[in-house]
Amino acid sequence: MPLRHFARTAAIADISAALKEDGAAIVDNVLTPSEMDAVAGELKPWMDKTPFGPDDFSGHRTKRTGGLVARSPKCRELVMHPLILGTAGELLSHAASFQLHLTQVIAIGPGEPAQMIHRDQWAFDFFPFPRDYEVQCNTIWAMTDFTEENGATRVIPGSNHFADKMRFEEKDTIPAEMSKGSVLLYSGSIYHSGGANRSNATRIGINITYNLSWLRQEENQYLSVPLEIARTLPVDLLKLMGYRRRAYALGYVDDLRDPLDVVKPGHARTGLGDLKETLEKLDS
Repeated sequence: MPLRHFARTAAIADISAALKEDGAAIVDNVLTPSEMDAVAGELKPWMDKTPFGPDDFSGHRTKRTGGLVARSPKCRELVMHPLILGTAGELLSHAASFQLHLTQVIAIGPGEPAQMIHRDQWAFDFFPFPRDYEVQCNTIWAMTDFTEENGATRVIPGSNHFADKMRFEEKDTIPAEMSKGSVLLYSGSIYHSGGANRSNATRIGINITYNLSWLRQEENQYLSVPLEIARTLPVDLLKLMGYRRRAYALGYVDDLRDPLDVVKPGHARTGLGDLKETLEKLDS
């Protein structure tokens, strides 16, 4: 089964439907190559300082550069892209809210073997979430062309409906080939891996992931983004990073304060969460 490709003008409902059915989809040319080059320019100093991974899963020839909200204003725009947020909201609409889970440049160098095939939601201590209950919406923005030869992300379309803890081989997957500036969206339940880089060039993508707000974030946004930078960020981005109360009581500070009151006094709401919404869910 090939991956479905969509134009950047596609309806959010259509992209979300493909994600729910196949577990992954590609939106072509969301950014132009020159726009992606501008993002790369902001990230290069940080990527240059990043060491290679410490183990086989992280990749001994792969660099993983995080903290992108703090380090790159243009990456903040990617995090808040309306098409991506809308699609994530559709996929994760069964929960009260979702949040930013991680931001990371993944640069797979020449000679890196294929990564172990896995589900990203295994990060939650391998908890057996109910089948078809999605907890993550993930993206990889192509900073370079993604080809089978240079290590394009490999996926098993439809495996989001498979049983958990299954084992697969590279031959069971297909490469998510896409042009620079395109975006691969995939659920936390799809079996996938980083591909083997058999080329002479580094394959680079920006991994931005969202998860349900009642789950722990993989990247600690509160420490990755220093408070002095957080205070300069838009309120909507701060809320997405986790500076808000949701599901009635989750996320408050000391005496039931809204966390926004710590970062941006005057922008906080009073009270806890939506009690009416909470009681409706209790009765449903």
